[in-house]
Amino acid sequence: MERKKRETAEEKLRRLTEIERPLWAEGRVLAGIDEVGRGPLAGPVVTACVSICPDRLVPGVDDSKKLTEKRREQLYPLLLEAADYAETCFLPPSVIDAINILNATKRAMETCAAGFGGDLILVDAVEGLTLPCPARPLIHGDALSYMIGAASIVAKVARDRYMIELDAKYPMYGFARNKGYGTAEHIAALKKYGPCPEHRRSFIGKILGERP
Repeated sequence: MERKKRETAEEKLRRLTEIERPLWAEGRVLAGIDEVGRGPLAGPVVTACVSICPDRLVPGVDDSKKLTEKRREQLYPLLLEAADYAETCFLPPSVIDAINILNATKRAMETCAAGFGGDLILVDAVEGLTLPCPARPLIHGDALSYMIGAASIVAKVARDRYMIELDAKYPMYGFARNKGYGTAEHIAALKKYGPCPEHRRSFIGKILGERP
């Protein structure tokens, strides 16, 4: 069986900019938007909007889920330094519970992109946003677009750091390890100690045996 050739850094960069390159050739200023934290039982949903010029691209960018925590932490400051625009938005559990996670995600995306002054925003999957310029939704965009991949890293690191800070305040839930996701450890702690203010009540009702 022939072994699959490992993709070089140059090949990856070329693949992840296939969408952007013809747009840059037209002189367009692009940004990418992605979110992190739609599924966890606790913590905020976080979005990032990032714009980087083609002559300042940071090697190694990819879908944040494909990168190790160490690699994301290495890339995070490099992306912020290279970016012409980089904004994040955190929406807490109270907002998620009030308007549902999809609407909270949309609001956060709109908020982080509000100050972008470019020509086009590439968005990971979400449609129907009110943005300062035209948008192009891309299914699995964080794996297809450099700009969305960069945004996914910025959002992921920002949220992970926040959850680690919460762990010091609520150590019983293991937030530093599970980042608020519904691991067995987290669910067991939730049943033992009950929820804290950082839990999404609309997500945990069944776990706690609450009636709708």
